[in-house]
Amino acid sequence: MAVSVRTVSAALKQFVPTHAFHRISTKKVFGCKMSTESPPFTHSITLPSKQSEPFHIVAAPGVSHSDFWNAIDSSLFKQWLHNLQTENGILADGTMTLRQVLIQGVDMFGKRIGFLKFQADIFDKETGQKIPGIVFARGPAVAVLILLESEGETYVVLTDQPRVPVGKTILELPAGMLDDDKGDFVGTAVREAEEETGIKLKLDDMVDLTAFLDSSTGYRVFPSPGGCDEEISIFLYRGRVDKEIITQLQGKETGLREHGELIKVRVVPYKNLWRSTADCKVLVAVALFEMATKEGLLPLLAT
Repeated sequence: MAVSVRTVSAALKQFVPTHAFHRISTKKVFGCKMSTESPPFTHSITLPSKQSEPFHIVAAPGVSHSDFWNAIDSSLFKQWLHNLQTENGILADGTMTLRQVLIQGVDMFGKRIGFLKFQADIFDKETGQKIPGIVFARGPAVAVLILLESEGETYVVLTDQPRVPVGKTILELPAGMLDDDKGDFVGTAVREAEEETGIKLKLDDMVDLTAFLDSSTGYRVFPSPGGCDEEISIFLYRGRVDKEIITQLQGKETGLREHGELIKVRVVPYKNLWRSTADCKVLVAVALFEMATKEGLLPLLAT
């Protein structure tokens, strides 16, 4: 049963947090010692579609009171709860049950949560086995395949930047996370492309390649669903430029330097693109573009 994020949000507000702020006595035969550790923050929730199966949310050691409640109230967590109950959600057919969520870490981007780390205890009712449930939540993102035609050759515009999680510098599509809950995917794609390449794209020229996917996919791609909730919309932009523009773009330094984005623009022939990088966004974009071209789904490139 599909349940909106708004419904889940409303359900969250119906419940009063149940904190275990009870003193723990450690009195022994030879003396008494009071514990200096505070009990973990806890909260109970019943999902709209699972009225008879409430689950508990617990804060891991080191998670502050504010981080705990920010996590519960975040769009990242609410979207995850929503996904569980959708038509192809884990809890949809009733064979699985969610018993507990352990909030393990919160990274704030200003006033909003950028990254959320938690562990969900979801069990198969028939076997009693727990399925893997470590979650790194970062939410929706966008990427743009920019193709520029010049003197009979098609080029693609990439970004070259250091990626600390993999310890390498990676050639990638211009990409970025959505900054708010408004769901402006194409607007975010245009903004990220300009920040990372310096190219100003027009909204009307953008083609959502992921919109060609089957509706059961949600029109997004999941690059690492075994550990991360990130879902990406991939857009296409095509244009014609003079060779001078290609030369000017090559090696151009871009990105929000004050935010640590040390980006250089790289331009490579499209025919070499699939061999040039291990960025999965690139490879997915190539597959979508080639299939959409083969099936005649793309608008003609303006002259």
